[in-house]
Amino acid sequence: MKLRIGALVVALGLLTVSPPAVHCAGKPDFPNKPIRWIVAFPPGGSSDMLGRYVGTKLAERLGEQVVIDNRGGANGIIGTDLAAHAAADGYTLLMVSTSFVMNAAVRSSLPYDVERSFDPISTIGSSPNSIVVYPGAGFKSLRDLVDRARARPAAIFYAAAGFGGFNHFGGELFKKITGINMLMVPYGGGGLAMRDVMSGEVPVMFSSLTQVLPHVRSGKLNVLAIGADKRSPVVPDIPTVGEAGYPGYEIYVWWGIVAPVGTPGAVLEKLRREITAVLKDPETTKRLRADSAEPMNLTPAEFRKMIHDDVKKWSDVAKQAGIRVE
Repeated sequence: MKLRIGALVVALGLLTVSPPAVHCAGKPDFPNKPIRWIVAFPPGGSSDMLGRYVGTKLAERLGEQVVIDNRGGANGIIGTDLAAHAAADGYTLLMVSTSFVMNAAVRSSLPYDVERSFDPISTIGSSPNSIVVYPGAGFKSLRDLVDRARARPAAIFYAAAGFGGFNHFGGELFKKITGINMLMVPYGGGGLAMRDVMSGEVPVMFSSLTQVLPHVRSGKLNVLAIGADKRSPVVPDIPTVGEAGYPGYEIYVWWGIVAPVGTPGAVLEKLRREITAVLKDPETTKRLRADSAEPMNLTPAEFRKMIHDDVKKWSDVAKQAGIRVE
């Protein structure tokens, strides 16, 4: 039986698909039971949205159930720790994003090592950061936001999915570039933070364009600018932060899939091959680009190098911006 992504799935935090069984060369019985795909954030965020879509397609190709397991908390650390200590047999996968390396960049210790505790499988895609506001907040442009923040230091709040993650970095970098002072309000996940911005509880958020687009299209959020080197084709009328008058602000989020270190090579190769097929499917490309996510399919070696380079890059940025979580 197949369950399509829908309101019931989101409510349950569960995705299950059961096509006919297939076999993997080198390990004939893989997979022969459900695969748990841990998303280290609550439902509603960009990792959850992409994980559910790719998980559905992967299950169809593998011929076995894929269960999305939302384990939010501590900006993804709780779910990541759970995955790091799971059996290395291919039946536990972890959805990671830029916050995966940002956590390592701003914390002196973690219960796992982002470079040694996991075997990279594949990246999925990337999306530029965006600066969104509650429509009733009265910000018509990025200049409006900056001017009001300068006139009222520390009086404007922005929402973020915890300390040291993508939203937090986005906000602190913007403060540094513009010279303003806003205060961050931490949440247990991007979806929870977005909910309060849409209700007007908190007026501003720095989030991936992929996550905010559905709410922008419904009129629940306004995009003031995107943190990219060029405009997005899905919102061509929205300027980049540089075009709006604040150069030097470019920040992207990426997503990928890893497994606990020590997972058999034949299993990793099977998973990578099928995930690559999903990403090369024109339907997937169309879906990702419609949500302003550009498909990205790095090899495991390239993915490992990106993780290593990003830890250093964001550690340097955190030092410059004064971002530190104890």
